[in-house]
Amino acid sequence: MADFTTYDFPGDVQDGPVVIVFAGSRDEGGAPPHHHPRGQLFGSTHGLLSVGLESGMWVVPATHAVWVPPHQLHWAASHGPFQGYAVYVDEAHCADLPARPCSIRSSGLLREAVLRAAQWPPGALDASAERIAGVILDEIRTLPADALGLPLPRDTRLQRIAQALLADPADERDLDTWARWAGTSARTLSRRFVEETGFTFTAWRQRARLMRALEMLADGVPVTRIALDLGYSTPSTFIALFRRTFGETPAVYRRRFENE
Repeated sequence: MADFTTYDFPGDVQDGPVVIVFAGSRDEGGAPPHHHPRGQLFGSTHGLLSVGLESGMWVVPATHAVWVPPHQLHWAASHGPFQGYAVYVDEAHCADLPARPCSIRSSGLLREAVLRAAQWPPGALDASAERIAGVILDEIRTLPADALGLPLPRDTRLQRIAQALLADPADERDLDTWARWAGTSARTLSRRFVEETGFTFTAWRQRARLMRALEMLADGVPVTRIALDLGYSTPSTFIALFRRTFGETPAVYRRRFENE
């Protein structure tokens, strides 16, 4: 299995079979913003990965994978010890795959097919490999989407606010203050956030904090420090919101993905 650094789209996979797979591990790191003509599925088998695009960002625990269609600028970063895979799909075979980036709930069948494909030698696929490639494409096409993403607004004023909050999720400026900072009205800011992201400004900020919390949990940061660093009034407030969103406490979540 290759080191995860090879996931930064090697030039020799521009051509080749319908599906090319790399799998491996790394302690921590990432790939800078780039794009390529193949679609890409990012998956985790252990640990946590973040995937960012111009339209939003996703976190990828071992239960999920993120699909990125061809030609879309994206970056990726792992947090703590990580094992995972990258599936590159020939552009012609992406026509009936999701047209937009999305997070999908992975399956045992997808993981096993991907790990088998990662062992294929370079070159054309034989009949058996073609069938496995078909299984991978079917799983990407049919597995249910899940809400682990954080959509980014298109309006440049809102983008400025969003990027500032991603850089510092603990920033506690209120809606009126952010609106003045971005050169717009609070009413416009509130309306456009819902129109462009599907979330109210407050809900979007909370989601940004939770996305960062997942990354910090994977990095081994204590729960109390996460709560305080992200601007929550008390650790119990953070724990309650995390449990309401993900169905379990931060401590249980950390143990679960560490044991996967």
